[in-house]
Amino acid sequence: MILRDIQSELKRCRREYPVICITGPRQSGKTTLARTVFNRLPYVSFEEPLTRDLFSEDPRGFMLRYRTGAVFDEVQHVPHLLSYLQVLVDERRQTGRFIVTGSQHFGLIEKVSQSLAGRVALLELLPFSVSELQRGGWLGSGLEETLWKGAYPPVHDKGLRPDRWYANYLATYIERDVRQVAEIQNLTTFTRFLRLCAGHIGQMVNTAKIGADCGADHKTVRRYIGVLQASYVAGLVHPYYRNFRKRLIKTPKIYFNDTGLVCHLLGIQTADQLSTHPLRGALFENWVYTELVKMRVNSGERPEIFFWRTHGGQEVDFIVERQNTLYAIEVKAGAGVPPRTIGKLEASVNAWEAAGLSRWIVYGGDEAVNIRRCRLLPWRQIEKLIGRRRVVARKK
Repeated sequence: MILRDIQSELKRCRREYPVICITGPRQSGKTTLARTVFNRLPYVSFEEPLTRDLFSEDPRGFMLRYRTGAVFDEVQHVPHLLSYLQVLVDERRQTGRFIVTGSQHFGLIEKVSQSLAGRVALLELLPFSVSELQRGGWLGSGLEETLWKGAYPPVHDKGLRPDRWYANYLATYIERDVRQVAEIQNLTTFTRFLRLCAGHIGQMVNTAKIGADCGADHKTVRRYIGVLQASYVAGLVHPYYRNFRKRLIKTPKIYFNDTGLVCHLLGIQTADQLSTHPLRGALFENWVYTELVKMRVNSGERPEIFFWRTHGGQEVDFIVERQNTLYAIEVKAGAGVPPRTIGKLEASVNAWEAAGLSRWIVYGGDEAVNIRRCRLLPWRQIEKLIGRRRVVARKK
């Protein structure tokens, strides 16, 4: 296993909290991470029906077998475990004692927060970041290959075919998470909605239009979007409007949490297709979004990312606020950045009343340069955009 970016945060939380909860999408590497970092603790997987039955028959006796500590995997199958865990923790407040993981976000965090308030550190593990791909020697030879393959670990560390793997992943997601957990019965409409959203990455969310195109009302579309967020498939980026004296767009934009899944939903079968695909720029923008999110959550921070757009047409793709610095980030998929892009970014932010304003353009080229007050950053070096720092894990 390669070193994951989140490991330093995970080890720090082990010294501070009796319980650590690791959530994230399916197949992001949670089990491997937990078993590697906490290899001295017993491992219990509730993915196995027999283990779930043993817990259900005698939960108190089951938990007493692991009173000194354990890694409990896929705890969404046994939500009552959290109450018994609270009793054991309160008896002896030893840090780094219990690790719990869960793939499904539906209600899991709320249950953890209610049962283990003040006792647990919440961390999210997402698919590989660009630095992790480089560390493993898996980063694509070019931007198109990187976008097409996505970042899910099995595609890289097991060398699986992306098209086949994402097809299986999507089928499992729709059957297990959407039908069984989210209790959505009309899977045809939901699948149509999912593909429509893939074609609208980086765009404003128009629930009425999406609903009309997939055959659902706007309330259903809002519920579907909530399912995508809860299951780590997609996220919404909201507008940033603090202290800006302009009429601003207030509708959020939608992005997926992995470009490989988007490519599969769009029917893109090879990396070569991306070179002339009309959504190549949007896919690259989506990829930058995923990397920004990973930088935040791997440091234990909330993934708070915004955009800025006025009714007059001025816009900035992403805004990140950190340590009294406001990062204004433009994204361009081309191998070069035309002067008008730099001028457009400067014109948008020059009137902002913000201290510590930092201007960045992430692009598809290879050279890092400074032009006027803007920093042009190659896509392979995106981890240099926002330096990591130690933060306090969220208490629940």
